[in-house]
Amino acid sequence: MADTFNYRIDHHGSLVRPVGLSTADPESVDTAVREAVAYQRALRSTVVTDGDFPREDFRSAVLDGVSGFRRTDEEGPDGLVRWVAEALPKANGPLVADWAAKLAGLTVIAPKATLPSPAYLAATTFQPGLGVSSARELGEALAEIVRAEIELLVSKGVRLIQLDNPLLLAQVGTEPADPGALSFADALDVDALAVRLDERPEGVRIALAPGWSAPSQVDRTRAEQLYAGIGADRWILPFDQGTPAELDLVKALPDDRDFCLGVVDATASESEDIDIVMGRIDAVGEFKDLEDGAVSPSRGFADVASRPLLTADVQRRKLVLVETVARYCWGNEF
Repeated sequence: MADTFNYRIDHHGSLVRPVGLSTADPESVDTAVREAVAYQRALRSTVVTDGDFPREDFRSAVLDGVSGFRRTDEEGPDGLVRWVAEALPKANGPLVADWAAKLAGLTVIAPKATLPSPAYLAATTFQPGLGVSSARELGEALAEIVRAEIELLVSKGVRLIQLDNPLLLAQVGTEPADPGALSFADALDVDALAVRLDERPEGVRIALAPGWSAPSQVDRTRAEQLYAGIGADRWILPFDQGTPAELDLVKALPDDRDFCLGVVDATASESEDIDIVMGRIDAVGEFKDLEDGAVSPSRGFADVASRPLLTADVQRRKLVLVETVARYCWGNEF
């Protein structure tokens, strides 16, 4: 895919928020986003995001903009505040497209938008007896909303859109995790609906991040089902631990898909050895065309506003390392 180089230096979207930033103060959020854009430009990222600064967590891009969900006081097994679906969702307007348009007005660097996948939301918010007949029905309704938002983003000039489903990689291991409310097959079908655009302008990439860490061992058949089941252009895969399973996930990816390797650990303060990182990438180059590749951190730095995974200083070091790795791999053409 010839224009992959436009997005060689990627990141998942969420950044460490400034101390004291409140989503209830639109003016301070706007200022923080402007500063985040300048920060990303200074780091020579090839994409810019709003850092998720306007949102409580990475799910809020959808949950804040649709009806039918209720926020509970419970905490789920993933440490996130639980939301439950009490009716089929309806969008109340654009979800993140307005913020993406603001980004486009601040810099010539491509704005990137990140959304939780509909299958992830359905699997984690469905509760029997609350007004929705099945998790599959809920997922399909969410997929319609997400697909409409993707179409709107594309119409506003956004060319890189990422969907996050942290549950999928646990399903491609030799001992798959409990899929919960949505089966593996249904999850693939639902997320496939969201990325199925009637028209896709030149240069548009729809990316999918299927999880923050690889399983201990990869079931090749299930990994191939994952990639075949969802028509995403780019797959953002964890590649920061140097395990055989990480390499197997890349090997199973069809050659007509882009790949973005999460080469630095966004949860550990220690800096990676660049020679080790490059050795891992060289191993990928033995069976993949690196021209179809990109690099990023392994996950977002603050998927929950109140719980950054690293300090702002360490985050900067990690992003600088990603930029350095990209230049080692592909020179200065971007």
